[in-house]
Formats: sequence, structure tokens, C-alpha cells
Amino acid sequence: MPFGRLSSRRSDAPMGDINVTPLVDVMLVLLVIFMVTAPLMTSAIRLDLPQSQGADTGALASSVVLVVDAQGVLYLNDQVISENALKAHLSRVALRDPQTELELRADATVPYGRVVEAMGLAQKAGLTRIGFVAQLANP
Repeated sequence: MPFGRLSSRRSDAPMGDINVTPLVDVMLVLLVIFMVTAPLMTSAIRLDLPQSQGADTGALASSVVLVVDAQGVLYLNDQVISENALKAHLSRVALRDPQTELELRADATVPYGRVVEAMGLAQKAGLTRIGFVAQLANP
């Protein structure tokens, strides 16, 4: 190439393909974020569960979650429910499958009498398997 001459070679044509590498990177980051946050969103009701030294037994296939918060309000599967509606719902569940377990989550500050009332409602409806959910204590 002599001095003063410009190259007559044509420049490369623009690339017409889509670069998917940044898209894959973003999707993997979102996947990791959802995998980390999903276990944290199991229940929207904030409770101060009592602590226990027992082992974690895991969840059963057929169970109903009943929550009694610090004010004594009843929640069935994270929805506020009255005692009459709770009786009717638990009766339907017991007719469908009498071996369904009621997972009772009660705040540590709830009076014992309120917990016993909730247990009585479940037993009158026909559910005899009641599991108490507690937080494992640190050794």
C-alpha cells in the first residue's frame, strides 16, 4: 500500500443474526432469583411460632393449613375465615378424605384456649389428624 492511498477493500457486512447470549444471561439470573425467593414466600401471615427440639417430619400430600395469628383471627390457606365458614369447609374436606391432616400454626402469644377452640372445630368437622407446626430451635 503506497502512501496516500486508501484501502479499496470493502468493509464487512453488518451481522444480521440476533445475539442471544445476553438474553440467556438475564434469564439465568431471573431463574436464580426466583429459586431463592420462592421458599421465602410460603405464607404471607407473619407469626412468631413456638420453638421445639423435635425433628422436621415434612408435609403430607393431603393437608389443610389453619393459622391462628396473634389477635386470634383464623386463616385457612392464607385467607381470613369465620368460624362457621371454617366448620363448613372442614366438614367438606373430612367427607372427601377423612385422613386429611390439619396443620395448625398458632402464634406463640395466642391464648391456649383459642388454640383448643380451633382444634375443637376441626374435630367436630370430622378431622382427627391434627399436626402442630413449630419452629425448630437452634441447638
